Amino acid sequence: MNLSIVIPVYNSEKTLAPLAERLANVLPGLAGSYEVLLINDGSRDGSWGMIETLSKRYAWVRGVDLTRNFGQHNALLCGIRAARYEVCVTLDDDLQNLPEEIHRLLEKLDQGYDVVYGVPKRHQQSWWRNLGSMLTKWSVSFVVGREVSQSVRDVSAFRAFRTDLRRSFEAYHGAEVILDGLLGWATTRFASVSVEEEPRAVGKSNYSFGKLASMALLILTNFSTAPLRLASILGFCFTVMGFLGLVYVVVQYFLLGSVPGFTFLASTIFVFGGVQLFAIGIIGEYLARLFERSSGRPPYTVARTTLPGGDSSGGT
Repeated sequence: MNLSIVIPVYNSEKTLAPLAERLANVLPGLAGSYEVLLINDGSRDGSWGMIETLSKRYAWVRGVDLTRNFGQHNALLCGIRAARYEVCVTLDDDLQNLPEEIHRLLEKLDQGYDVVYGVPKRHQQSWWRNLGSMLTKWSVSFVVGREVSQSVRDVSAFRAFRTDLRRSFEAYHGAEVILDGLLGWATTRFASVSVEEEPRAVGKSNYSFGKLASMALLILTNFSTAPLRLASILGFCFTVMGFLGLVYVVVQYFLLGSVPGFTFLASTIFVFGGVQLFAIGIIGEYLARLFERSSGRPPYTVARTTLPGGDSSGGT
């Protein structure tokens, strides 16, 4: 088995050297040929300089420098498209995902699966961070389907999958990228294994609860029509309620000669108005996705790359 390790890099100058050293100790025992692709996603520190240094030190390290910060999943897509070997492994740059645990993912992959997630035995984040992660997982379950969501109890940035899955999304050029949604287009053979995870060595996570909630909404509106169906169901239910309310008012009018209850009427208007705004908001999200797709913005733009031996070249 030959491996391509894809690592998005953002402000990780201090962790890249120890990460590369640990990979150097692990990878020879896992694959006959391997490469590590470090995708610099618009870092504001000296991450690119460290990537160039590592590419000179290790012949199997390849660096790609993006023109600005496009986002973790966009950087992953760039690395996956540049991968040369039949299995891709993705992991974070903060030393939380242990290179020593890669073998667990590969062993599970050998059992006939196409995508395997490494799920931490114990999450190292705060409760609100875990809540945001749960929202993201719930959204992914809508995208990949019930069969997959039952076999995968969680998703994570630590994953292994067969590189040829990228053929199913090679024509994807949207600016908003969610890798797990793209993988869900390609296969239903997902699995997960328990792995150890270390606390973050340097800095803090760039994903707040708000960003995770936005990602969950993006997954649903970019890769699923479930929210539109929800809006349709709500509209139908409240239409039925409105009809029943009309029948009630007419009956009351003929029995009592008047229809008291301004409070009831006002609350009904508020409820119906809220549902209408909710449905319009969902439609607006889909229109935003259509705008993003039609705007022609690329998911990433490459500024330069390192070639084997440490040389640099420009890119587009």
